[in-house]
Amino acid sequence: MPTGKAPNPLAWINGLLLKLKLDPYIMAIMASVVLAGLFPVSGLAAVGLGWVTKIAIGLLFFLHGARLPREAVVAGLGHWRLHLTIIAISFALFPLLGLTTTLLPPSILPKELAQGMLFLCCLPSTVQSSIAFTSTARGNVAAAVVAASASNLLGVILTPLLVGLLLHSQGSGISMDAVQAIIVQLLIPFALGQASRRWTGAFVIEHKSILGLFDRGSILLVVYAAFSGAVTAGLWTKVGPKDLATLLFLSTAILAVVLALSALIARRLGFSKEDEIAIVFAGSKKSLASGVPIAGILFSAATAGAIVLPLMIFHQLQLMACALIAQRYGRREEP
Repeated sequence: MPTGKAPNPLAWINGLLLKLKLDPYIMAIMASVVLAGLFPVSGLAAVGLGWVTKIAIGLLFFLHGARLPREAVVAGLGHWRLHLTIIAISFALFPLLGLTTTLLPPSILPKELAQGMLFLCCLPSTVQSSIAFTSTARGNVAAAVVAASASNLLGVILTPLLVGLLLHSQGSGISMDAVQAIIVQLLIPFALGQASRRWTGAFVIEHKSILGLFDRGSILLVVYAAFSGAVTAGLWTKVGPKDLATLLFLSTAILAVVLALSALIARRLGFSKEDEIAIVFAGSKKSLASGVPIAGILFSAATAGAIVLPLMIFHQLQLMACALIAQRYGRREEP
């Protein structure tokens, strides 16, 4: 951990990531981080922003519930071996790897960043990118839809539970206020969204692009709020370029291990190539859309920014790596 007054690494990380192939959404997230570093809110403005983000998170998970295709989930229940394999990778293999990062001394990985790595490993899979990469690789798209949707549904419950249990083993924990916030801001809106599908399902499909903008705008708002609170608490005096390089190395290592083991497990269990592709892509993803709001609820404003930082790095890495792997799978010859 750097000592004394560390240089502000906002420009450094922004310049590094912009050299990579970033989509506009990733660039917008980085812009939110830079904006929070330059213009953090405090006092009454921070309190007001906190309430706005809570409302945005509730609406976000209401839409998640309204979008979740129950028909697809019911139709795909017959392929239970595949779905259990993906869930085991997301909520067992990943957390075990996350626990190994907590064994590193604080001089290599500060405590808050270690908690961020553990939090990252407890998150559910993505939906959109899992389906997109499975389709590009000519895999079992229907299975990817069901597995990624089930992972997100379970993540609303399992992620806070796993984070609470694993952080408690590390001497931290989740308060009852955080549990209540999870119920009020995540579970209830999600359940209401599912219950409203009879009336809102057609509207959600018809206005998919507009609601997608709301989704992404909500994430940008939560990212800004998280990093604003962290900057006010002195985030960039605690996290320097060395720490960012450590996060990049650990994220790359964890992603490589999961991708390799996912393919190996699928082959050892006798899955077809199409099912293997769904397992690799749905099992190796971690959701930024779910992770940022959950972090904003579980952790204080002073620590949420550092907790989310590993997720932002991992998110970009998984997109780049899986794009290359999907192209390689897609070029295979049919038997």
